Amino acid sequence: MPFLKRHGLSLIVLGILAIWIVLYCFADPKTHIGGFFGNAIADWSGSAAVIVLTKFLYESKSSESKKPPPERKGWKRLLYDHSLSIVLVVTGVGWALLYAHQDSNGKWGQVTGNIVSEWVQMLGLVILTKRFVEIGSKESS
Repeated sequence: MPFLKRHGLSLIVLGILAIWIVLYCFADPKTHIGGFFGNAIADWSGSAAVIVLTKFLYESKSSESKKPPPERKGWKRLLYDHSLSIVLVVTGVGWALLYAHQDSNGKWGQVTGNIVSEWVQMLGLVILTKRFVEIGSKESS
């Protein structure tokens, strides 16, 4: 299968994210359009993370996650079974530390704060899908 067909969604979403970043660089965050571009960066960062991370990582007992290969044992199995949560926690801590060292009212501080919020939301959804299902969702069937 050609590279673009296998990774088209990821590439398009990352391209859209890049457009929002470029537009925000030249925008005034105090205007409605500038604020919109900043929020779009956080939203599309979350979308890109979900698309890319769920291609490669797993979450045990989450009906929304693909199943990990069974050949791992011990701590390697634990890391594999919870790789999605682990990556979201580690990168989320990184975003939170970056945010803690920025001016929260500054241009990029607002964006970083929104990204931290996006990461907390993604981790929350991953954890919730371990216990709860949504009738009618293909993955929950």
